[in-house]
Formats: sequence, C-alpha cells, structure tokens
Amino acid sequence: MTLLLHLLLRRTPIGWLQLMHNRMRLVAAVAGIAFANLLVFVQLGVVASMNSVIYLTYTPFRTDIMISAPSPQLFGGALLSRRIIYMALADPGVADATALHLGSMEWKRPGGMSKVLIVYGMAPEAGAFAGDTITDQQLAMLALPNRVLLDSEFKDVGKDGSDMAIKQLSPETPLEFEINGHAVSAVGSFKLGSGFGYDGALFMSDQTFQRLIPERTSGTLSHVLVQLKPGADPALAVRRLNERLKSEHVQVRTAAQMIADDVNYMNTEAPMGIIFGIGVFIGIFVGLVIVYQVLATDVAAHMKEYATFKAMGYPHRFLLGIVFEEALIIAFLGFMPGVLLGSGVYQVMAMATDLPLGMTPGRALTVLAGTFVACALSGSLATLRLRRAEPAELF
Repeated sequence: MTLLLHLLLRRTPIGWLQLMHNRMRLVAAVAGIAFANLLVFVQLGVVASMNSVIYLTYTPFRTDIMISAPSPQLFGGALLSRRIIYMALADPGVADATALHLGSMEWKRPGGMSKVLIVYGMAPEAGAFAGDTITDQQLAMLALPNRVLLDSEFKDVGKDGSDMAIKQLSPETPLEFEINGHAVSAVGSFKLGSGFGYDGALFMSDQTFQRLIPERTSGTLSHVLVQLKPGADPALAVRRLNERLKSEHVQVRTAAQMIADDVNYMNTEAPMGIIFGIGVFIGIFVGLVIVYQVLATDVAAHMKEYATFKAMGYPHRFLLGIVFEEALIIAFLGFMPGVLLGSGVYQVMAMATDLPLGMTPGRALTVLAGTFVACALSGSLATLRLRRAEPAELF
C-alpha cells in the first residue's frame, strides 16, 4: 500500500504512514465510516424501493394522458363521473378513452391472518390500454364474471396457506379462492409485487370490480385513460383537455407527468419519504463527525511535525494535502465494508418484505463520491488551526 501511494502521489505517503502509526485509531475511523455508509445505503435503498414500487403500480396499464381528480397519487383523490370519458372523446386529438377503477381488498387467510391487495378494474374490450405486464388477450379473458388476474409475486393464496404455481394459471387450470365473500377464479397472472401498505394485486374487469366492491358504481371511476391519435402532440392535447374540462374539477396530465408527480409527492411531502430523506442526512452527518474527530485528533497529535514542515517553508496546501490524503484513505477503506454490509442488508430486507431492494452500481458510486466529499470537508475543518497559526506558535 505504501509503494502504491508513493507512485500515485509521487512523494512519501505521509498521511498513510501517520494513520498506520496508530492502527487502533485507523480501525475506529474505518468502522465509523462503514457504519455511516451503511446508514446511508439503507435509507437510499428504501427510498429507491419506494420509487420503484410507484413505477410498478403504473405498469398494468398503458396510456398517453390521464384525467384524474386533483391528487398527486395514483391511489388517491376523489372519484370521477363517467361523462368525462365522452367529453374527452370529443377532442379531435383523442383516439380512445376508457375508465380505470382502483381500490383495495382484504383477503383473509385460513387461520385469521389477512393480506391487503390493491385492485385494478378495466373494461375487457379496452385491450389497447393493456400495459407492459398485462396482454390484451389476458384482458379479454376477464369478460366472464368473477374472473381475475393474480399478482404472480403474491404467494399466500392456497386454501391451505401454501404457495401456488401462480405463473401457470390459465382458464383451463384456474385457481379458485374467495375474497370479500365472493368466489373468484384466477385465470392468469401478472407481475407487480408487494409495496408499502399492500401485499399484492388483482386485475379484473370493470363489471367484476363493481360486483366485488359494491359501493363503487359504474358511474364512478378513479381515472380516465386517454390514447391519442398518431402524430398528436401530447402537450397540446393536455392543454385542450384542461380547457374543455375546466368546469369538472379534474387534472389532465401526461402519464409521465403523473408518475413524476407521484414520485415527487412520496419523496417530499409524504411522511414516509421525509423520514427516510432525513435518515440520509443523519448518516452523512454521522460520517462527517466521525472523520472530523479522527482527523482533528491526528492533527493535534502531530502538531510539532506540521510546525516543522511550515517552518521549513512548505505552503499550507502541502499540509492540507497530507490531511486530505488521510481523509480519502479513510473514506475508501470505510466504503468497502460499508458497501458489503449494505448489500447484505438489502438481501435480508428483500427476503423479509418482497420489496424491490438491491445494490446498484450507480448508488454505490454515488455513496463513494459522497463519502470522499464528506471526508475532504472534514479534513478541511480539521486543518483550520494550521492555517491561522504561525510556525513558532505550533511548537
């Protein structure tokens, strides 16, 4: 390590030698940085998982424009009137429009435990609005009453509580179960997974949706999905629809803007997002404090040596370079166990919650860069006394 640093720095690695002189202090600093990195990784992982879950909830359907009650969330806001569909179809740039029904149901397992499922309802003939995880053929299969598509990531559906081969479901080999007091047949599957507040999902026709959730009538819907004609400008269509529907107290947005609003709300306004965001800053602050304490102590312990360098005519930037060298070495050595521990925690959390958690190269590099910046900042603060002092005062 000494030879490698000598080649990189083109001088004697004074900072590394000072760190190695007191190995217990080095171990403590590395452990502190690893712990701070672990805190940041966990918080960033949960925030990324939360955002991934939001994106996944939009995958069962496809649309160019969404008309909704004023709300930043997909599963939120007031219900709309069916007449909005016909008003949207009157726009010259609209090719088709359909209703999207959203809700939730409680499925009770044998033994008294219950699971919460989010529910999508759409007309079986609206195959053009089938999303990435559902085909138009699957949607057409739901025309018969009480037929549903079951989330393939939802395992606890067997009558005996055992896992089922959900991906192999078909009209010929359906899975029969009961929900909300109604017998339903799962004739296919789609992939969504669990999220924050629910354990899985169901997709069904609009008629089955109203049968299973009787308080929702055919005249009330959650969103209107709009498909534009080829070549139509989405931004222009949004402006026209907003003008046409200004008396209906609705919000017209492109699908991309709807998703962006949902993600932004969860990260900046929802209590869960704010809590995890604060957790990231706490992890960074912990790392700053730990590195500053280590470097300040090291500077104080080697004050005479620094004074000698200054008396010999070395500029302050040389002394700052030594402290930066120590800071970056501590940052790198602390990052390695931090990223390994973070990856392990992700795996444990993913297995326990079924949430999309995992280490990504981009996140690891971001945390590494942030660790370098935090350690460099701590190093700058630790050398303030050296900048102000005269060489004679340091002895």
